Amino acid sequence: MVVDPTRSSWNFPPVESAEPSGLVGVGADLEPGTILDAYRSGIFPMPVQADGLIGWWSPDPRGVLELDSLHVSRSLRRTARQFEIRIDTSLPAVIDACADSGRPHDWIDSQIRDAYVRLGSLGWVHSIETWLDGELVGGLYGVAVGGLFAGESMFHRVTDASKAALVALVELLRDGNRRLVDVQWQTPHLATLGVTEWPRARYLDALPELLASPLPTAFEYPG
Repeated sequence: MVVDPTRSSWNFPPVESAEPSGLVGVGADLEPGTILDAYRSGIFPMPVQADGLIGWWSPDPRGVLELDSLHVSRSLRRTARQFEIRIDTSLPAVIDACADSGRPHDWIDSQIRDAYVRLGSLGWVHSIETWLDGELVGGLYGVAVGGLFAGESMFHRVTDASKAALVALVELLRDGNRRLVDVQWQTPHLATLGVTEWPRARYLDALPELLASPLPTAFEYPG
């Protein structure tokens, strides 16, 4: 069940004013209403430095995954069958695994972690989890607003466990409605999975239709 939070008292600058890095502004808060207003405006939060000020970003270009663009090799399809997929049964554990300080480019600090767990308790953040022999071995999490799934991070403890979660996410999003997976920035690894880059203007043009789409059924009745 999705609970609408109190609207934010903050107003974000226009994304067209963003710096070349994609930084739109610094500060504000991580209240649920603020975070959701950001996503609806094509913006997302990420600390400028760990446990420091929050930066608000709208990169140009934007990394996105269109459902039909997902690359799934035969070996991945074979490997994915060994995993059990669960939805929203261990969101805090997934975020904690993604925030492992031993991983490179770690940005999920305590304030981000707590904010997204709280937003998840309101029904806006979802985890796609891969389990093997009763153990959480991989997964991803992100914010779902209408037909937009803003992927935040993924992890694996077993080969292909995070990729299997992505495959499962795309499959549950295939319901005939307008859908898009936002990955923020494209990386060489994500490119191999089918992630492409959209100009910011194209992304912003697509947002109204995406936000107006119904929430995927799997996120209304997770488990």
